[in-house]
Amino acid sequence: MKKRTLIAEELDAAGIKVQYDEHVKRILSSRQVLARILQGAVSEYAGCCAEEITEWIEPGIEVSRVPVKPGGKRENELLITGDNTESKIPGEGSLTYDIRFRALLPGQSKPAAVKLLLNVEAQKKFYQKYHIVTRGIFYGARMLSEQLDREFTASDYDELKKVYSIWICMNAPKHIGNAMSEYRIAKQDLIGAIPEQQANYDKLSVVIICLNEEAPEGNCAKLHGFLNTLLSPAMDAAEKERLLAENYGLVMEQELGKELRQMCNLSEAIEERGIKKGLKRGLKQGKAQGRAQGIQLAKAVIRLAGEGKNEEEISAACHITVNSVREILSD
Repeated sequence: MKKRTLIAEELDAAGIKVQYDEHVKRILSSRQVLARILQGAVSEYAGCCAEEITEWIEPGIEVSRVPVKPGGKRENELLITGDNTESKIPGEGSLTYDIRFRALLPGQSKPAAVKLLLNVEAQKKFYQKYHIVTRGIFYGARMLSEQLDREFTASDYDELKKVYSIWICMNAPKHIGNAMSEYRIAKQDLIGAIPEQQANYDKLSVVIICLNEEAPEGNCAKLHGFLNTLLSPAMDAAEKERLLAENYGLVMEQELGKELRQMCNLSEAIEERGIKKGLKRGLKQGKAQGRAQGIQLAKAVIRLAGEGKNEEEISAACHITVNSVREILSD
């Protein structure tokens, strides 16, 4: 009997796509990676070097973990550290963030520091059943409202910390390409002018980063080049590690390197699995060129799914049933 590979065993233990997603989250939660995201996407860190920002990110980064007892408040004590990824507010339901952390602002020092509360979410495609910006606003609003009795008490609203919800969308469609947009609270004087400092109302920003594997240009080249290299499903681990070190100064720590290699292995396994399913389908049809057609079909399905097409659109483009699309893409 042929010995089963580690990848094969992992496929039985859990869905391969779920494993891939978890590796992506853990890679993005590296302090070095988060520092480079903040450097390129958060205006408060513009002009700062990644090494400095790394030091400003507080310990205790949480990644998709649900605590036994979320929230919680001791008598007369503010819970200002140790955020978890599950948000529970009575009457508002619960949600789990991908990555959640805090960072000091430049020029601040502990303990009475001005901080940002941030969350980073990874999306495999841009088009969902909902608009990503709408979900981002909801996440940001939850991060604001749950600060009551954690960052401030009673009516001391001036202690409210600014929040960022950052969404990284892989496989953006070509008409969007490599792009980044910010949605934030801004002041508009309608009659006269009310004097107010920006810091008092600039409390929520949603940043959407769209990635497309075509070479980024202009202002987005650095951040998008970094993220496209980091999350590329096609590049092998050795080449990825070399480019990240040479072009972006990433120090390949043991855990980060391990996650990158495992993600690359799983990416290859996903493609191989899809090709095998497509091959099997092509051979079932009894065509002389079944093998070639099966491989071509599977690659087309995987490519279209990566571009954000839904099952019906892939079905129409490849002239196969929706069930066949699901079979090729299934765990």
